[in-house]
Amino acid sequence: MIGENHLTNVKLAVIYYSSTGTNYNMAQAAADAAKQAGAEVKVLKVPELASEAAIASNPAWKVHYDATRDVPTASPADVEWADAIIFSVPTRFGNVPSQMKQFLDTLGELWAQGKTVNKVVSAMTSAQNAHGGQEATILSLYTTMYHWGTIVVAPGYTDQSLFAAGGNPYGTSVTALENGSVSPESVAAIAHQAKRVVTVSQWIKKGQA
Repeated sequence: MIGENHLTNVKLAVIYYSSTGTNYNMAQAAADAAKQAGAEVKVLKVPELASEAAIASNPAWKVHYDATRDVPTASPADVEWADAIIFSVPTRFGNVPSQMKQFLDTLGELWAQGKTVNKVVSAMTSAQNAHGGQEATILSLYTTMYHWGTIVVAPGYTDQSLFAAGGNPYGTSVTALENGSVSPESVAAIAHQAKRVVTVSQWIKKGQA
């Protein structure tokens, strides 16, 4: 029994980019739910590309940047380690922010070695309004995941929490608030999405045993 539990213990990397805190808080909510589902979890940020001057020009950005300096930075080794990955990113004109795209572009060697194949992935996002490009951002990120050979696990309409949080079947999306907080409805949807990722990852690990 001990060996079986060890075998199906999912290793989850929650990899995010956040300028003012929304996606950081979304990542933390996903991590909490995944831990409750029995996963081993790492919360990791991607490297910031903006200059110190640009960050300092936005007080909320500066506060969050300083507050999260100690959050570990994602590396190719973390992606290789993970059985599953949840990405959380804000939308930038309906697309993935440059910070996350730059990180993904550094992982070509892993991809070439087949080390991204059959990892379970899912994605979340935020924007300043409900029609700010959330769905397009998630779908854009998933395009890279298809090239990687991953297994995309979207939440779909598999739980009522998704409807209360806005009804995005591709991944939880939220309307960003000034203080970076996330509504209880969105936290519930994130929790469902994270637990779904862990469950599917467990199925795959058992099948590969």
